[in-house]
Amino acid sequence: MKKKIVKGLVRFVLAIAAVLGLFLLYIQFSYKKEFQIPATGIKSSRDAAVIARGRYLVTGPSHCWTCHAADGVTNVQKGTKSGLSGGLEIKLPFGTLYTPNITPDSATGIGSYSDEMLARAIRNSVKHDNTAMVPFMTFNTMSDQDISAIISYLRSIQPINHAVQENDLNILGKIVARFVLKPSQPTSPSYVAPDTTAAYGKYLAVSVANCVGCHTQRGKTGEFIGKEFSGGYQMPVENGVFGTPNLTPDKETGVLTSWTVNDFIQRFETGAAFSNSPMPWKSFQSFTQNDLKALYYFFQSLEPVKNQVPRFTPAKAKSS
Repeated sequence: MKKKIVKGLVRFVLAIAAVLGLFLLYIQFSYKKEFQIPATGIKSSRDAAVIARGRYLVTGPSHCWTCHAADGVTNVQKGTKSGLSGGLEIKLPFGTLYTPNITPDSATGIGSYSDEMLARAIRNSVKHDNTAMVPFMTFNTMSDQDISAIISYLRSIQPINHAVQENDLNILGKIVARFVLKPSQPTSPSYVAPDTTAAYGKYLAVSVANCVGCHTQRGKTGEFIGKEFSGGYQMPVENGVFGTPNLTPDKETGVLTSWTVNDFIQRFETGAAFSNSPMPWKSFQSFTQNDLKALYYFFQSLEPVKNQVPRFTPAKAKSS
């Protein structure tokens, strides 16, 4: 009787191992899932005004250089801007990602990619090989005009030959890539004329500067679980965790409640108040005053949300 039980258990364990092995084999050969995305029709331009708009977005509000410079984090701390040659290492639970070279180098950058490929990457988070990428930024609602401006500027900068290694996904990352990662779907992206209105401020906060991405509480897999712009997203920094502040006009917990529009502008022009702040202040110091006014009026128009957020939580000392 005991031998039969043991044999049964062995067969069961072997069956589970076989199924698991087949599943892992399937994941290994299928995680690079391809997607077919409708053409955006977005094209780059050589117009000086379009390129200037792109430069403003890339180096300022959209803070591309913060991640796409090989020493981006160091540059943020020093306040310098280097080439967009990529290579910044981003360690996540499902693997290590490396930001790509977005200079127009034909061998290692975007020089050989079409405008359509670049537009899909920005709007749909789909790479040139039709596989989905991790959507770090909420550019799926950016207007055709601004995406065109960004591509136009990137095509105008100095090419840098810098090969960046492929992302290193662990088995969890490959499972996520196979079953979870999908192209970002645009939600009626439309052109919003730059002005000082709350409507344009919303466009900047959601579609350009990604304020919503950091100032909204997220779950472990990155999904929003809090009210938009009410803060609470926990961002690991040196020696602890930085909690993003509540930007809604709640009288008790909103950080902007008592600020005037001039206070708001001065805050951005001054730069980082905390040395460990993960906010890209150096890029945001490039905001025009009109854009800052629009952001301020948008934040003041939001529904107040009561959410007290600890600004900084020190890391617990390791026991010896």
